[in-house]
Amino acid sequence: MQMLRGGVLVIATLATALIAGLFYAFSVCVMPGLAAVDDRAFIDAMQQINIAVLNPWFLLPFCGAPLAILAAGALHLGPGRRRALVWIAAAFVCYVVAFMVTGTTNVPLNDALAAAGAPAELADPAAVRQRFEADWTMWNTVRAVAATAALGCLSWALVLSGRYAASQ
Repeated sequence: MQMLRGGVLVIATLATALIAGLFYAFSVCVMPGLAAVDDRAFIDAMQQINIAVLNPWFLLPFCGAPLAILAAGALHLGPGRRRALVWIAAAFVCYVVAFMVTGTTNVPLNDALAAAGAPAELADPAAVRQRFEADWTMWNTVRAVAATAALGCLSWALVLSGRYAASQ
């Protein structure tokens, strides 16, 4: 049973790490890099990124992480595993924050950007960019911090779970 517990916790941690890393990369490289391009290039790049991200390599860890975290929590119910369970629960809360920010803010902004139309045909690309960039970037940073906090919590849960297993 300890192998299953540990394995599910590792899967939850890896899935969370992938998503935290993606959000982090957008915060520290992608958005700062795109800040230097003109409005039409920015809109075109973000529209293409928003299309490309909808694939199984993103969706599996993004949607699978909270399920794996819940499964890890369920497997850590019971005597002697409470310390790890607390950190798993904290990770779940942090990940839900990142998930909710994505669904309630970043995705609607992405949808509005897509609905604006082809960058070459926009009458006022600067206005389209202005309605998108600052809010999207700020909320991406929020979800990057939340996902990274979830990763930290899961990493500590791995340590505690390993300590428990070693004491058995």
